[in-house]
Amino acid sequence: MSPGRQPGGDEVSARTACEVSGHAHRIYEVVDRGSRGETSDLVASSWVRCLKDYRLDPSRPSRPQILDEVRLADCCKRSADIIDCAKLEMTTLYQQLGDPELAVVLVDTDGVILHMVAAPGFSREVGQMGFRIGAVWSESEVGTNGMGTCLVAGEPVAVRQHEHFFAEFTNLTCSAVPIFDPDGKLIAALDVTSRSQLMQQHSLVLLGMTAQTIENRLLDRRHRDAYPVHFHSRPEFVYTLHEGVLAVDADGRILSANRSAMFQLGVRSLGDIRGKMLDEVFQTTLEEIVRRSAKSSFHPVPTFRTQSANRFFMVAQEPASRATPGSAGNKVSVVRGVRSVTERPSGQFGDPRLSSQLGLAAKVIARRIPVLLHGETGAGKEIFARALHDGSPCNAGAFVAVNCASLPEGLIESELFGYRAGAFTGAQRTGRRGKIAQADRGTLFLDEIGDMPLSLQARLLRVLDERQITPLGSEECIPVDFQLISASHRNLPERVAEGLFREDLYFRLSGLEVELPPLRERSDKRSLIQTVLEEEAGRPMRVASEADALLMSHPWPGNLRQLRHVLRTASVLCDGDLLALEHLPPSLRVGLKDRPEPVLDFSSTDDETPEEAIQLNPIQANERKVLLRLLEEHRWNVSNVAKTLDVSRNTLYRKLHIPLSHTG
Repeated sequence: MSPGRQPGGDEVSARTACEVSGHAHRIYEVVDRGSRGETSDLVASSWVRCLKDYRLDPSRPSRPQILDEVRLADCCKRSADIIDCAKLEMTTLYQQLGDPELAVVLVDTDGVILHMVAAPGFSREVGQMGFRIGAVWSESEVGTNGMGTCLVAGEPVAVRQHEHFFAEFTNLTCSAVPIFDPDGKLIAALDVTSRSQLMQQHSLVLLGMTAQTIENRLLDRRHRDAYPVHFHSRPEFVYTLHEGVLAVDADGRILSANRSAMFQLGVRSLGDIRGKMLDEVFQTTLEEIVRRSAKSSFHPVPTFRTQSANRFFMVAQEPASRATPGSAGNKVSVVRGVRSVTERPSGQFGDPRLSSQLGLAAKVIARRIPVLLHGETGAGKEIFARALHDGSPCNAGAFVAVNCASLPEGLIESELFGYRAGAFTGAQRTGRRGKIAQADRGTLFLDEIGDMPLSLQARLLRVLDERQITPLGSEECIPVDFQLISASHRNLPERVAEGLFREDLYFRLSGLEVELPPLRERSDKRSLIQTVLEEEAGRPMRVASEADALLMSHPWPGNLRQLRHVLRTASVLCDGDLLALEHLPPSLRVGLKDRPEPVLDFSSTDDETPEEAIQLNPIQANERKVLLRLLEEHRWNVSNVAKTLDVSRNTLYRKLHIPLSHTG
């Protein structure tokens, strides 16, 4: 008898035993008498298999078998590719669903849980019933369940609470989808298990999209020496999850295809097109489509199916294995649903939250949906935006950054829209292309968008709607095509409420809103410090333990910008390869324990610490202490301290948690 079928009667209370008996009775009613009621055919068929093929008994408690370390390691080794391709996508899916009482699970074809993403509390709770890595959740072991039944059916499955075969699992709802390899072979299932039945339909949709992305990653990995050919009947769907992808060898022969490609081409199986030449399927050769793709800067170009008038838009890239540094093939690795960033600034995205946010934003920007970044000054919003651009379908175009807060109101309009010759006094004789026109077929990054004048907000909204601009002094409309990323450290909904920002523009910009964590909250702080230090020094560097402790404990109110300034100076002062405490500025080296905390008094009439500053968490309190000490060193000159940290005076007041009444 397998571990999944052992009775454990003393574990079951009288009440639970009664429930188990009632649950078993319902199953026998469906199987023996055909009284299905609301039970789906898929679930009913599974119950039949459980009773007749596996000879499981729904009245007896069940626990899944747990593999030992050796057998689990063997399973993980066999499935190394699928685990590697699925991990990031599973984390992204978990965050999209946003429920702490669910788990995202990957199982192999034997039902062994290989990887799981869940909150610690929920993971511990379901772990008590054997829901953990190494557990075998095949249908033959634990009866009807999302993962095991999906593997048997080979199709998406939803198993609601009382549809589970064993009563122990009826407090859970499972949704699962199959994952196929590039040869069309079932290799795994992806599952979401939760307490809520309301998530079920939503989960299946997102699961299907995630499974497609994982399958496309596997296709890329399996055929690194092949030319990836992307196509769709609508050009805007190329480089998205909906695109068809063919792997084509150097002779032009089709090696593999994703499911979307087979659907669009109207073929039932991979065998219907595998081995065919590309020009047997489309009215183009591989050589021709590669040349046209390069000429169009890898924007989709039109072509037709052979022997039909069906038009498709297509792009071909160099094989990933042949890509050279700086080539189009190296700039982006096309993974459907997102062109994955492979040239991210070194060490900038080691924090799991930040990496996950980048993955989400990349999926959205690939569909030309605007992204709005929030974060403290210096948190790396432009670095994030550049990474998005580099990994997007528009990476061949320019990345044009505009700081809306740094331009005088009288110049920002001409900067954005440009002007024709003689448009105004002092204008260049030849006129000037505006930033928006420069971003055509590329990315426009509007930093500090919250500071844009209201009058200009209306013009920007019109550009986003009409996709054309009119330079100052001109009556000619110029079409533009760009993807938009905006950023602000301000609370835009508050600006809207105050009448300082247009509500319709806010909704237009916020296709996806991303909150970038401040440096002090990032889990990759140590590796980031090492990366920035070596970038500034231009040589390998080490950090002494005392200096490391100080750099790690500092709250960094100026975030990445302040860190880079500090390490730039320190690397110059350090003659060798060991950064020591004496190379760091006094503002960081002053021991907080050795000096009394100064009290800030801007009004000169109130010598008490502001009330809201008392209610701070330890990180905020430590940050405030450092800022107060900096102010003391600068003789309480707020402007000097703000300039040193490269933040605004208002930001400094906010970080000090001082009401405006204390600032005079």
